[in-house]
Amino acid sequence: MLKDFFLVGAGSFFGGMARYLVSYCMKGVGSGFPWATFTVNVVGCLLIGLLWAFFSRCHAPSLSLFLVVGFCGGFTTFSTFSKESLALIQTGDYSSFLLYALGSVALGLLALFGGYVVAK
Repeated sequence: MLKDFFLVGAGSFFGGMARYLVSYCMKGVGSGFPWATFTVNVVGCLLIGLLWAFFSRCHAPSLSLFLVVGFCGGFTTFSTFSKESLALIQTGDYSSFLLYALGSVALGLLALFGGYVVAK
């Protein structure tokens, strides 16, 4: 169990650094639109899709923890959100998908606003 925590932590470390690098390299791109975050979210979704397919065929739990949970989670949690949403659709659990997707966005924005108002 401790090994798993360190694998996820190490992957998160590198994913966070990669996210920062993308943001740093994209400073000044466009105006007003958050291109760096948008790019990270789309690339993260592509990456987690590729890794999910790969690890569904190749049993490598340690590498999966490091790359999927750690790296992709540190790079962008949006990729995990997208993967979990797709998994609900693939199992035919459409009501859970709608609750999860719409609830995450709506309650996330509401919580963000509430936290901002309370702290201001």
